[in-house]
Amino acid sequence: MRIAKGGRWYIVGAFIVGILLLAISISIFTTSLLVISLIFLLLTIFMMIFFRDPDRKIADGIVSPADGRVMEITRVKDRDVGDAHRITIFMNIWNVHVNRSPIDGRVISISHYYGKHLPAFFKNAIKNEHVVIVLETAIGKVKIVQIAGIVARRIVPYIRKGESITKGERIGIIRFGSRVDLYLPASKTNIYVKENNLVKAGEDRIAEISS
Repeated sequence: MRIAKGGRWYIVGAFIVGILLLAISISIFTTSLLVISLIFLLLTIFMMIFFRDPDRKIADGIVSPADGRVMEITRVKDRDVGDAHRITIFMNIWNVHVNRSPIDGRVISISHYYGKHLPAFFKNAIKNEHVVIVLETAIGKVKIVQIAGIVARRIVPYIRKGESITKGERIGIIRFGSRVDLYLPASKTNIYVKENNLVKAGEDRIAEISS
């Protein structure tokens, strides 16, 4: 199983602590340490599931940047994209948390903002810690906002300003529960999904380029 970049040391750390405590508990016959060691070993399994990073068959059209449930689709005026469709995707703790590029483009900016840690499904969760990625694409500017949640504490980008990236390419990970907002130019795109649809990053088409 492929493990996401940025998650390996969480798994290794939990495993090492679990094994050390197990060895100590066996040597001195301590039940409490044995229970704690088993908790860390179970945590290792959980971490492996959480940080999984499966390969994906990339779909046609504009693809989802995240696994999860489409919470909201709205029309907004955005300072970077202009008149835009905003698609909000909520990732629960069991979703794959590696995010992918929805379209081919060049990274023109990456901005990291520190903030609160409200539940990611709250409308004002944009006040949370978040990373804003703006792409220059064939249809104009496209924006991806990775938002940390109540448990999520770190957003790890995989890309840099000035890089050209391809549709479906891994762009980063949000650790432990989160949300992604995708902004698409309204005049150039038709939305393919509906609210409450379940989507997978890279694998599911989320919009189409209008003719």
